[in-house]
Amino acid sequence: MNIIVLAGGLSPERQVSLVSGQDICRALRGLGHRAVLVDMFLGLEAWSGAPADIFDAPDGLCTRESISVDAPDLEAVRRSRRDQSPRLFGPGVLEVCMAADVVFLGLHGECGEDGRVQAAFDLLGVPYTGSGHLASGMAMNKAVAKQVMEYAGVLTAPWRELHYGAKDIPALTEELPLPAAVKSINGGSSLGLALPETREELGAALEELLRYGGHVIVEPKIRGRDITVGVLGDQYLPAVEMISQNGSYFDYAAKYQAGQCLEVCPAPITPEQQRTMGEAALRLHRALGLRAYSRTDFILDEEGRAWCLETNTLPGMTPGSLLPKEAAAVGMDYPALCQRILELSLSEK
Repeated sequence: MNIIVLAGGLSPERQVSLVSGQDICRALRGLGHRAVLVDMFLGLEAWSGAPADIFDAPDGLCTRESISVDAPDLEAVRRSRRDQSPRLFGPGVLEVCMAADVVFLGLHGECGEDGRVQAAFDLLGVPYTGSGHLASGMAMNKAVAKQVMEYAGVLTAPWRELHYGAKDIPALTEELPLPAAVKSINGGSSLGLALPETREELGAALEELLRYGGHVIVEPKIRGRDITVGVLGDQYLPAVEMISQNGSYFDYAAKYQAGQCLEVCPAPITPEQQRTMGEAALRLHRALGLRAYSRTDFILDEEGRAWCLETNTLPGMTPGSLLPKEAAAVGMDYPALCQRILELSLSEK
């Protein structure tokens, strides 16, 4: 098949996406597909051939990306695009996507998981992997996802949605209960997340999260073990436990920097706990209307209660990502996982 692996884009998770994209692309090429890696935002400024000829590009235009400790400078990315257009699709991107048999979405965060890209492809008749535009948008918006969790009977912490500006911070700092989890409404990879314990930390967190638009949900901070469960097709996969080695929570660095996190799969939990979280992940996957695959995150508290945090519609596919570890635990290697996602996505549309 002729496949465009679409990655990069213009979200704080840009580098995670590019690393996922290059690994997906190489895996698909190893399976015999004519796969090509395309940066959604920068596009094909360096490609001079016809769109249909890109599938013959050497090594599928794969790069050697890595993930740094800090999130990318998106303004620098904007400045680096030669045409300086405000469009999120870079030069030639839509043309090569329409020339492909399918687009494998390696995007993460906004500009990928919030449904806008999927909506554009739906309008253009371009097949793509993963969930549709409405389900993607619902899962990405933490307030909407929380409502669906409650509707589906999935245990989640009590929460409050806030729209605020700088002038509101002093009052909110005094009003909100602590310790708290404050989350940007569309954040991911632990970007746009703060876990303040004190009033001073809460005020600083609210100031920092203005960078993400001042639209957040606030919920009690639940202490416990970080567990995640993937869904592939109509089955849940073995859980993974993430144990941060830096003495902090499972943050951006812990997720993507070697040696920062111990990931145990299958997680050392009881069969009943695995079943409870697996069935909750599958129930939420269905309630949101997701397709092909997803990954749902939980906190398992000291009393054994599994509190649902969020569902990821395009979970990371980097070498350190969690879904590939879960698939490996049931005997599915990385290329086979990519092929299965492809098959499920095309069969469910």
